[in-house]
Amino acid sequence: MPSACDSLIEDIEDMVSSSDPTPHERQSARKSIIPRSRKKKELNHEELHADSLIPGTQKIWMKTWGCSHNNSDGEYMAGQLAASGYKMTDDPTEADLWLLNSCTVKNPAEDHFRNSIKKAQDQQKKVVVAGCVPQAQPRMDYLKGLSIIGVQQIDRVVEVVDEAVKGHSVRLLGQKKDGGRRLGGARLDLPKIRKNPLIEIISINTGCLNACTYCKTKHARGDLASYPIEELAERARQSFQEGVCEIWLTSEDTGAYGRDIGTDLPTLLWRLVEEIPEGAMLRLGMTNPPYILEHLEEMAKILNHPRVYAFLHVPVQSASDSVLMDMKREYCIDDFRRVVDFLKEKVPGVTIATDIICGFPGETEEDFQETVDLVKLYRFPSLFINQFYPRPGTPAAKMQQVPAHVKKQRTKELSQLFHSYNPYDHKVGERQHVLVTEESFDAQYYVAHNKFYEQVLVPKRAEFKGKMIEVDIYEAGKHFLKGRPVEDSKPFTPSLAAPLQKGEVSGLMQVNAYTCKYIHSYRSFFSLIDFHSTVNQSDGIFSNTMAAYCCE
Repeated sequence: MPSACDSLIEDIEDMVSSSDPTPHERQSARKSIIPRSRKKKELNHEELHADSLIPGTQKIWMKTWGCSHNNSDGEYMAGQLAASGYKMTDDPTEADLWLLNSCTVKNPAEDHFRNSIKKAQDQQKKVVVAGCVPQAQPRMDYLKGLSIIGVQQIDRVVEVVDEAVKGHSVRLLGQKKDGGRRLGGARLDLPKIRKNPLIEIISINTGCLNACTYCKTKHARGDLASYPIEELAERARQSFQEGVCEIWLTSEDTGAYGRDIGTDLPTLLWRLVEEIPEGAMLRLGMTNPPYILEHLEEMAKILNHPRVYAFLHVPVQSASDSVLMDMKREYCIDDFRRVVDFLKEKVPGVTIATDIICGFPGETEEDFQETVDLVKLYRFPSLFINQFYPRPGTPAAKMQQVPAHVKKQRTKELSQLFHSYNPYDHKVGERQHVLVTEESFDAQYYVAHNKFYEQVLVPKRAEFKGKMIEVDIYEAGKHFLKGRPVEDSKPFTPSLAAPLQKGEVSGLMQVNAYTCKYIHSYRSFFSLIDFHSTVNQSDGIFSNTMAAYCCE
């Protein structure tokens, strides 16, 4: 007799106890089972039409906002979905479901995210949200009823999308832990679709050690959690075997890497350069001043390595110690100057990129002028200027705000200063080796980078893509150089293999039969289950009430 039972489950794992047999034990047991013949039901000769609610048959459009860490998460989610049968599309209108991967750094990014949700709903699209916005604020009104993938749950994107396709709401916001210790996130060997098949983005850690008063990302990514060195080295090795020729290391603060697991950034970098083929390059991500100060000597040696870009992104945010204190940045402006001066001396030509916030609460005209003077002194070739936006739930949002027109004026003034100088004019006439990895926005050139990660536009010849070539610099702009290939120089191929095609899934060699069986079993199991999504009004988090019907 069929029986029915109602039970409340928090997560998929709650249906499996530690005493249950392992997949290997189940397989062994099957060998001793004699199957019983069944009477075949009379076949209905009607033509079978694929039901649009069968998971794994739909088209998915994904949009990612924000940093390279978020982009890496997006690549992993796309890869897993494609590997499980979904079709990723670049056309949002033909998609059945929109996967929106958000950024919480600034108000405009969240506004775009919120507007995209409404647009999807207006078009009767299914919606799944991910990234830092829902992780930090899952109870926001405009997220009600939507499925959420937490920033450390991207390895379960297929489960969430499967349920969203069927009209159920699932929210996975938990942290990855091992023996009580928080992990860096999902496994690094998951399938992914690289936005650029020549570039691998590797997240080396998540979270940070700071508590900046303006930062909303901390609410989403949390405290520092680093990946082990050998896992990162293995990911780099796999990437090069798939034709990658450039690796980006990313995190909320690369300089803090390893402090939670008893190691440090230089140790990781020296291990990674062992895996980099000749002609391939590694680019470091953002590091805050406090955690790079003690490693300056080693960092200078690493940045001088021929397979590492002499490039470092060190956000200063303000040149006023008073403002830095209100921001809780945990350094003073002299610390920042020490980092920049040391690297400029020890790594000739090094590119230092930085960020500045204009109009932070309490910033006086004198404070702002200190920042202007800093830019005049260093003439940063890469400068990210941001008008301050108060983010909900942050201490800075409760501080006395600088008037909007003052913030706009300061942002404009600093932008004009930045555009008043040309940092690359002295490069004209140089002969450089550059690595070609991208196509320019106007599709007229290929984009390459020299040793200092300066953008060099080169002729769009198929034989240059993914190659290290030699060029003569003949023109300089504000944000680029133009290079003419040296006639008697041959392109050098750094890749160990041909790169994957655009849209091709990477890492499938790592997906074993058990993983495939798990996805199949998961879908088969839930095809027997009627989920009724309910909302706990006290906390606003969705739970699933399961009515399971067991059949012979």
